[in-house]
Amino acid sequence: MVEVTPLQTASFLLRPRREMLYTLIWVKSGRLKVVADEGEFVLAANSVITITSGQIHYCTDLKGVTGAVLQFTFDYFCKNDRDIELVFHNSLFCHFAMNEVTRMGKSRILEDELKTIGQELHDKPYQYLHSVHSRIEVLLIEINRAKVAAGNEIYKPDALFLKFLEAVRSNFAGQPNTRMIASMLGSTEAKLNQLSRLHTGKTAQNVIYGLVASEAKRLFRYEKLSVKEVAYALGFTDPFYFSNFFKKQTKLSPKAYRESLTA
Repeated sequence: MVEVTPLQTASFLLRPRREMLYTLIWVKSGRLKVVADEGEFVLAANSVITITSGQIHYCTDLKGVTGAVLQFTFDYFCKNDRDIELVFHNSLFCHFAMNEVTRMGKSRILEDELKTIGQELHDKPYQYLHSVHSRIEVLLIEINRAKVAAGNEIYKPDALFLKFLEAVRSNFAGQPNTRMIASMLGSTEAKLNQLSRLHTGKTAQNVIYGLVASEAKRLFRYEKLSVKEVAYALGFTDPFYFSNFFKKQTKLSPKAYRESLTA
């Protein structure tokens, strides 16, 4: 699935939303405030932000802005390891709430390609989905070039590690662990630990814990669930054990975290 929507008509962005889609928001003119999980970002003219599948996000207002919203699923774009690595290259779509605004300078490539993608999706000419896939590649490469030009360190991810992160995100309710995810991916715990240490400096299990804690924060902040409800949603059978887990990961008890949201 892939869609392009003019930013000025993207009213679905005005309420907190969570979609299993990779979302790219490009501002052509005006200023736009975007909230992604716990972060707030302001986009000026010809700037872009990427939202990872599963992140809760919204815009506070769409008045006076023009641009476009591109959304696509993992299954549509990621046909092979090269595609997966491009999606996550330089932390473009990052599972660790590391969203950032990228200024595109004077480049018109995003504008031109987004316009063409929208036209292809509307007209549906022969092999249009292949054409759209190629144009999304160009978009992502152009954003990466802008990041490098701005002095960002080049980060080259490994496809298996990213499949690991996707598998964890898709199985929060099953209390994922390293052995379970390794089995799902046809890999080994040793390999996942090796890649996790390489990319994060942590064991695979600690990466899983961090992702689960982030998901708990989303459920508290946006779903307004109780401690018991969050615990059960994440596969914990004992809310007390979940509370200890959450405090160990975030340095705050669930009660203290919920109170901080209303402070």
